[in-house]
Amino acid sequence: MNQKELGEIRRRIRPEHNSIQHIYGCYVNTNREIIADLDESLGLLTREEQEKYLALLKKALGGALGKNLLDISFATKQVMDSEEHRLLSALRKCHLEDASLRDAFYRSVIENIDMGEENYLILLVCDRYDVPHYGKDGHDDDRGDVYEYLLCSICPVKTGKLELGYEPEEKRFHSAFAGQVVTAPELGFLWPSFDERAANIYNALFYSKNSESIHREFIDAVFRTPVPASAGKQKETFDEVLSAAMDKDCRFDVVQALHEQLSERIALHKESKDPEPLTVSVEEMGEILENSGAAPEQAEAFCRRWEEELGEDAVVRPANVTSPKRMEIATAEVKITVDPKYSYLVESRIIDGKKYLLIAADSGVELNGVSVEIV
Repeated sequence: MNQKELGEIRRRIRPEHNSIQHIYGCYVNTNREIIADLDESLGLLTREEQEKYLALLKKALGGALGKNLLDISFATKQVMDSEEHRLLSALRKCHLEDASLRDAFYRSVIENIDMGEENYLILLVCDRYDVPHYGKDGHDDDRGDVYEYLLCSICPVKTGKLELGYEPEEKRFHSAFAGQVVTAPELGFLWPSFDERAANIYNALFYSKNSESIHREFIDAVFRTPVPASAGKQKETFDEVLSAAMDKDCRFDVVQALHEQLSERIALHKESKDPEPLTVSVEEMGEILENSGAAPEQAEAFCRRWEEELGEDAVVRPANVTSPKRMEIATAEVKITVDPKYSYLVESRIIDGKKYLLIAADSGVELNGVSVEIV
């Protein structure tokens, strides 16, 4: 899915725009026991309750593609005949109305998911979207395409903080807990994906609130597919592969230029408003490294090691390995943060045998908010 398609589905998760009939789910404690089942008719809820439930579901489509939202791909043999795909297909076909199928899904989650010492709520809905297709005259050409999908959110439930509460009968304030509060989802998924504005039963979109530590046990239990590398894992692997490829000649100016180029690509991609997430092939990364001043053999070593770590078809997502807003330079004692577009103001020098980082400071300097002069 690209950003435009994601936005189209996100806009449906509002009371007046979706065709969701029921919200299903269950409340689970730390002993993996179902405390309560949830089967609410959306139309019978108050407007406020509808908005709160839908907000929790919508957040499972939040964050950045490739970072919080990861593509999950089923193998062809799974789609043709596998327990996990059959269950999702059956849930979708019956619009979640079969209680035994819902229970099978809940159990597959509960028996495998690790939510630590927190109770949690599983929310599950099925929506049917009559996808509009507009002709050159701007009118819907009424193709009749329908996209039916499942949306799941798994939300931690926490005990509210101890606060003062008013007791009308006693006309006094007492210490009281706010009760059990459902918080933003920790993880969730959309299936099937909405690719090219149509259902793609070979793919799901998985959500993880923590982009550095995704729930691998959940992916393995529900989808039984290879777990994609998280954003944190990509950053960690990128740094390790770059250091290993550059070996003892990992120069400041080369790494500085590399991150400048990646940040520039992110900025240009944002300006272009391209809905597809920005990716860079391994071959392109080799070219960027050489353009940054690395030797050809170093660029080749980077490409080889990256493929060994993440696979032959693995791409680099610049947004996962660098920040377009800040570049951090650190020694054991000092840390400097610089906007990447001004990183050229920082230079490395060796003076009288000592290594220095020099920062151009002609435009004024402040120390703890106070303007100072360098003399």
